[in-house]
Amino acid sequence: MGSTFFGLNIGRTGLYAFQAALDTTAHNIANAEADGYSRQILGMRADRALRVNSTYGMAGTGVSVTGVTQMRDEYYDIKFRNNNTIFGEYSNKMHYMTEIENYFNEISVEGFTTSYNSMNDNLHELTKNPSSSAVRTQVVNYATTLTEYFHSVSQNLSATQESCNFEVGNMVDKINSFAQQIASLTKQIDSLEVRGGTANDLRDERNRLLDELSEIANTTVTERRAENMSDITSFVVKIDGQTLVDGMNYNTLKAVPREQKVNQNDVDGLYDIFWQNGQSFNTNSATLRGTLKALFEVRDGNNAENLKGTVASAENTEVTMSDGTSKKVTHVKITGTNINAVEKLNIPDQGTLTIHNKTYNYTGFKIEKDGSGDFVYTFELEEVMDPAALEGKSISLGKSISYKGIPYYMSKMNELVRTYAKAFNQIHRTGKDLDNESGMDFFTAVDKVSGKDYAFGTSGSNEDFDEITSRTGSFYQVPAEGKPFYGSYYLLTAENFAVNSSIIKDPDKLVAASDVTNGVENNDIAEELLALKDKRIFIQGTTEGFFQSLIAEIGTDTDKSVRFSKAQENIKKSIENQRLSICGVDIDEEAMSLIRYQNAYSLSAKVISVMDEIYNKLINEMGA
Repeated sequence: MGSTFFGLNIGRTGLYAFQAALDTTAHNIANAEADGYSRQILGMRADRALRVNSTYGMAGTGVSVTGVTQMRDEYYDIKFRNNNTIFGEYSNKMHYMTEIENYFNEISVEGFTTSYNSMNDNLHELTKNPSSSAVRTQVVNYATTLTEYFHSVSQNLSATQESCNFEVGNMVDKINSFAQQIASLTKQIDSLEVRGGTANDLRDERNRLLDELSEIANTTVTERRAENMSDITSFVVKIDGQTLVDGMNYNTLKAVPREQKVNQNDVDGLYDIFWQNGQSFNTNSATLRGTLKALFEVRDGNNAENLKGTVASAENTEVTMSDGTSKKVTHVKITGTNINAVEKLNIPDQGTLTIHNKTYNYTGFKIEKDGSGDFVYTFELEEVMDPAALEGKSISLGKSISYKGIPYYMSKMNELVRTYAKAFNQIHRTGKDLDNESGMDFFTAVDKVSGKDYAFGTSGSNEDFDEITSRTGSFYQVPAEGKPFYGSYYLLTAENFAVNSSIIKDPDKLVAASDVTNGVENNDIAEELLALKDKRIFIQGTTEGFFQSLIAEIGTDTDKSVRFSKAQENIKKSIENQRLSICGVDIDEEAMSLIRYQNAYSLSAKVISVMDEIYNKLINEMGA
């Protein structure tokens, strides 16, 4: 049979076990609202029985604690993180698309429609009273208001692009911080678990960081537990398939400002992301998701309308630069492009070309037309190359991003103002002002450097200036003294769209008639300018029709992002609830466990109390 004091030891094991169970339950209750905490349970089993010399053969020795187990299901972790990534992408798109939509709000805010209609209403008044200086002033004032509307929207879109860019930098810093913290926690976990047991609370903290990381970019976690406790567990975290954390080691990213623009209207210093070792992080990856994907698509999205073509020829040429020095450069001629209208041209004056998967900086360009009217581009490369290595290769400028982001909407606004200004100017230049002088461009663009107005055509003609250049590199042109500052409509954007400063100063220069020698009440040009409102100058129809089409497009894109975001949020909540059903703390359940363990502890104490009475009777009273 067992020892005389055997029962006392059994009671002791019960006290220790249920004390641990009470502590675990208290820990669960204390962390019931803690973010990322997983419910813990104490594992207990009957202790190893003893063989005794009696008829019943084996005697129980009490209870032993097997460990504290974390209630967590890896399946729901993976499912939650995958959906959290998609939610991060759509929620950010919804935020920025709603912001963009507000800039074009035509219902509660007086925008394009109000300004455009007001200008045309006053043009109508001009047809009735073409000699009135007051009416002319009103036309000029409302036209200026129209240009200021485009300035405002352009500035707001640029501010949103800067905001996206700032967020990109923030996301890079967050990823680096998460990587450092995850690697540090992995080191602590390994050092504790290699001695036996499980570092439950540290694992909870690491999983919480992984959940947050998964919203920024698609995250995969691979953990291979050691077969014996003397080995370190393998733990690898990847974002978009690229290793971020490997055990106790981690990689970091850096946001590097671009030296060259990708689109004509881009703000300066947009970030590209690189790994610390200099390798590029592919932000245009087909598999990248999450907040990062949303930020880059909103910031850089061009609806895949970037310039593409083929290198027809290349040659090394000696050119004279703007400072008078000569330099040998490589000129690359590109044909078969997808952009053959100056109104749709939104490439930067200096930038980066990709020729057969290699990037080259260019310092300027010019555009000519071939016999069929298609554009032939000539780019001036920054460094001298072997022409034979370039000829026949495919070429592109910027990345093809199949999302309608800020560059896309900016290009649409540029197309609108260029097309409308061109049509208006061609009519305006053919008439005479009140002083019987040939009409000039009514709408123009202001050069940032000189502050001068561009001239897009010769007075008295409806022919536009047809030389399209970047005005950089060897294509730089010094304006002739006393001559108009000629340029192509490529130089006009929503940002610098303006009414001719000469007409603002003197509204009598506004043209209303083709000839005023027979009287200042002639109004044929004013009639033509007014008729432009209903003229189909876009594929979408009239100017107002083009703008309404753009508004509808923005509304559709915003509505789609809102619907996707809300649907994904519901899915995320559903998965989170499923996960919480396993790892979450139920206060009612823990309260019941607290009572059960309290009773069990009391009964174990009662066992010891009873055994104490037995031993007292046995030792102190039997010999009396």
